[in-house]
Amino acid sequence: MAGKYDTSEFRNGLKVEIDGQPYVMVYFQFVKPGKGTAFTRTKLKNMITGSVIDPTYRTGEQVDVAEVDEIEMQYLYADGDNHWFMNPENGDQVPVPSKAIEDQSQYFINDIMVKILFFKGKAINVDLPNFIEDVITYTEPSVKGNTATGATKQATLACGATVQVPLFIENGECIKVDTRTAEYVARVKK
Repeated sequence: MAGKYDTSEFRNGLKVEIDGQPYVMVYFQFVKPGKGTAFTRTKLKNMITGSVIDPTYRTGEQVDVAEVDEIEMQYLYADGDNHWFMNPENGDQVPVPSKAIEDQSQYFINDIMVKILFFKGKAINVDLPNFIEDVITYTEPSVKGNTATGATKQATLACGATVQVPLFIENGECIKVDTRTAEYVARVKK
């Protein structure tokens, strides 16, 4: 086993192993009640299934470190059950189950570089870059003079994702999108 984390080391993004499954910490809160011992509430997301658990740990308790490796790989294609990625250093190709990454797969643009998460040698998930740049394939036409502050419309990107964009954005424009929030960031000049 790689080691253990003490409750004082808890932070968002921490990767832990519970009952042989890898989890990532998405929330933690230290609680010091008026009576009794202090404890930490957590929310842990299973990195394989996506299910969330919310265990509580007494101060000083420990959890196992998950043996998770991250390797930067290039997206190749999808074949239904899997999405395939290639390690550019050695040409190795690795499948990642489509059901494990369905939320992220809408942002797979041609040749995108992503981090593949491996748990005990098996590819289990994908970490997208924080931002992607892609071309809008469809959005409603702009209406001249419609400059309402903060108003948005829906746009479909070439990769298949849909995002809300300002009213002045047109078909064929390249935009930058935050993959964590699915929000428009800016126009991109190509």
